[in-house]
Amino acid sequence: MSSTDKKIVVVTGANRGIGFEICKQLAKNGLQVILTSRDEQKGFVVCKQLQDEGLSVQFHQLDVSDSGSINRIREFIEGEYGCCDVLINNAGIFPDSVDASGNDWPSVFDAPIEMVRTAMEINVYGPLLLCQAFVPLMKKHNYGRIVNLSSGMGQLTHMGGKCPAYRISKTSINALTRIVSEETLEQNILVNSMCPGWVKTDMGGSGAIRELPEGADTAVWLAMLPDDGPRGKFFRDRKEFEW
Repeated sequence: MSSTDKKIVVVTGANRGIGFEICKQLAKNGLQVILTSRDEQKGFVVCKQLQDEGLSVQFHQLDVSDSGSINRIREFIEGEYGCCDVLINNAGIFPDSVDASGNDWPSVFDAPIEMVRTAMEINVYGPLLLCQAFVPLMKKHNYGRIVNLSSGMGQLTHMGGKCPAYRISKTSINALTRIVSEETLEQNILVNSMCPGWVKTDMGGSGAIRELPEGADTAVWLAMLPDDGPRGKFFRDRKEFEW
């Protein structure tokens, strides 16, 4: 078991974009970061970039759609560090893309059910399995912070049409946030959702209006909440957001 006295944080889908930026900011704030990605080669490359900056970052392969992969990282974290203090459920997909001819976003009436299943598998079931894996470790040490990356497209308050796979999965991750928060009320485990906004990433595209540091900021803030911080809430720009 490691003798580090740093908080241990696991960040999913972190080989690029917002996840990578979250890793960088949390490491700069003194946390021991476990950077994970499905692609092992890409993960090692970006992990070394951060290590070369003198940051405390370690890579571990993780496919959030594979329960065996989740079990392996849980065993690694427990064996190496004995605890998981922070879980950032960042990995996600946006499968509702326009077609090759540039037609409109897919309607709920045309959406292939497999597209919806895939979105749920990665955007919801993966985070659920990770909570099942790491919350027992958090309870053991009476400390935990869980941050679920959601989206304004998952808001029921302002729900629109189109993009059903992404919308349904992000509404579901918000529901998961509330459920896990309610079931950890007696422990010092703070569970929240956040919306990063429209960020310049591979998913967001070059037309997005936010840079990576801005998109990652609220997740980093939620990961480092004090013990009397908020729980079971939805945030954007560090301000409470409507569900």
